Amino acid sequence: MQRLQQSGLTDQLALTPGAAATIADLDGTCLVNSAAMLIQQHWQEEGVLMVIGATGAVTRLIAPLLKDKESDPAVLVLDAEGQRVIPLLGGHQAGAEQLSREIAATLGGEAVLSGDSAVSGRLATDVFGHAWGWKRGGTSASWTQLMKAQARGEGPRLIQSMGSKLWQSSSAAQSSQLLGLDAEAGSANSDSAIPALEISTSIAHAGACTWHPALLWLGIGCERDTSLNLVQRAVSSALEEADLAEAAVAGISSIDRKGDERALQDLAQLHHWPFRLHTASALDAVPVPTPSKVVAAEMGTGSVAEAAALLSAGPNAQLKLHKRITHANDEERGAITVAIAESMEAHAPQRGELHLIGSGPGDLALLTPAARSALARCPAWVGYGLYLDLLEPLRRPDQIRLDGQLTMERDRCQQALSLARQGVRVALVSSGDSGIYGMAGLALELWLDLAEDDRPRFAVHPGISALQLAAAKAGAPLMHDFCTVSLSDRLTPWEVIERRLEGAAKGDFVVALYNPRSKGRDWQLQRAKDILLTERPASTPVVMARQLGRQEEHVSFCRLDRLPVETIDMLTVLVIGNSSSRLEGGRMVTPRGYPGAELS
Repeated sequence: MQRLQQSGLTDQLALTPGAAATIADLDGTCLVNSAAMLIQQHWQEEGVLMVIGATGAVTRLIAPLLKDKESDPAVLVLDAEGQRVIPLLGGHQAGAEQLSREIAATLGGEAVLSGDSAVSGRLATDVFGHAWGWKRGGTSASWTQLMKAQARGEGPRLIQSMGSKLWQSSSAAQSSQLLGLDAEAGSANSDSAIPALEISTSIAHAGACTWHPALLWLGIGCERDTSLNLVQRAVSSALEEADLAEAAVAGISSIDRKGDERALQDLAQLHHWPFRLHTASALDAVPVPTPSKVVAAEMGTGSVAEAAALLSAGPNAQLKLHKRITHANDEERGAITVAIAESMEAHAPQRGELHLIGSGPGDLALLTPAARSALARCPAWVGYGLYLDLLEPLRRPDQIRLDGQLTMERDRCQQALSLARQGVRVALVSSGDSGIYGMAGLALELWLDLAEDDRPRFAVHPGISALQLAAAKAGAPLMHDFCTVSLSDRLTPWEVIERRLEGAAKGDFVVALYNPRSKGRDWQLQRAKDILLTERPASTPVVMARQLGRQEEHVSFCRLDRLPVETIDMLTVLVIGNSSSRLEGGRMVTPRGYPGAELS
């Protein structure tokens, strides 16, 4: 038995020495020990245990440790070559199925799923909400009853009053026998034998299965040094009075003078809630139903709790509970006022993820494992339609795509970032490498504009750029210093582009030209050609690579002085050699060194 370094809540184990080579691809260093002892040591509630070995052996090893589906960890079994990943235990509630997909994508293997929803292309209603940033409510018995009914082809009634409804457009949702799709708020039908599927901020009704988007903001005002127990009691009582679920709370809010109140800080930390603070003037400008002259004289605003809740909840927010004052009992100290507002848009950036995906030139075989894994993780894909079309064979029935227009990059970034702030795992797709003339820079700038506690997880996943593939198809033209220049002056003044071309020419760089020529920009390529010819031979070889990675791919060569400018378009990437580059044997090569240099 070999164990690899623990990563987060994931323990990785190999049953044979040969299996260790595969699991090492996922990170770690090996230690040898007893199989049963290691599994027992690293059997963690809500954890993940990944084992490489035979399913039968793993089944026997974990059998004595099994308790129930609420507490058992996810157990994944991989074959020794990492080509098959099996979610042996905790497929839904512990997340084993989803993790299997992501690991299989990383290893270039296959997730072997046998669950009914995965096999039938139906939405896994008991787990799908996690990827949308929601928390689950309802009893395990109700969820089990709902899932069994769906397996029989009997759909539950959907009641969605709040939260994003984008998930409903997925083909998996459409085939999940959900009755009353896009229904408005209402109570579950208690006469029905099938639990209703509710998406709301309300406490789960008897027998219902509920997902809670983070839409509630708790506005809190309190006396100095109010005890934490009193704060917790008041919050729980307020939520219960309003028939609202704690799982639907987005955060807490108060006046800035309460920013150092220890009980409020502890409450936010215990529940992982953001703690927003507002100035007295900002709060005083918020219309509230019950302003107080006493509070105004003391705090500079007629309302703290109600105004703070509404201000944090944002435009068109509604008060779900007017301020309630709770006083200390004999074992507590202080007094606290609580109000609750409901936002129109969920706020859960701590659960959201924004993944910048470089989709490569278009051939799925050239998609990097990191990009594949991130795509498998995200239920929402955002991108220009053509780029999403190229990835369409990888999209599962439970994943949606949000197509954007070619020149509307900022809109796509804003849309993706907004969803991630709501708690959704989002893939924002660019062609090639998203960090090279792609979406990563713009998305990162918008992300940095947010307050630190309002930022979702941000990750950039590399892709194969058109430059790299063009070079690989042509031979070895990038063996010495090179640069890339985009000839599009939509975002960069032509004067700047021209200075860069002149610098590249004088520096004898191999030059890759992106966006070389369009109908609206038909003269810039000729000007670039003229600039480069001032500093290098007319015979300099040029690679013309069009539609790289796609069925229409065409790669050819020419001399710089004979570059057919009129035939070049935006689907073409040009690689122009330096003074030492040459074309020979149908391949272009740039020597690693100049004549006279010592090569090793």
